[in-house]
Amino acid sequence: MKQRKIPMRKDIVTGEMVPKQELVRVVKSPEGEVGLDTSGRANGRGAYIKLDVETANQAKTKRTFDRAFSTKLPDSFYDELIAYVDHQVARRELFGDE
Repeated sequence: MKQRKIPMRKDIVTGEMVPKQELVRVVKSPEGEVGLDTSGRANGRGAYIKLDVETANQAKTKRTFDRAFSTKLPDSFYDELIAYVDHQVARRELFGDE
């Protein structure tokens, strides 16, 4: 049986190429709103970050998504991102990779 190709994406904080399943997508919609794309299919420009709390904290200190989307994002966005990543990491530890 032929092995499936694993889609890879670049983590915007570390610059590593990581399997898409291990990333979370942040999207800037055509209306200019920036938010988490939990489905991975929302319209707009996307950037990926690894499911790692340390990487999410790095993104907050470096203001990575401010530069990526050329806009000023509030701290609450980064706090939401960190909370989401933390939740997903805990979920993966509990239930394993799905």
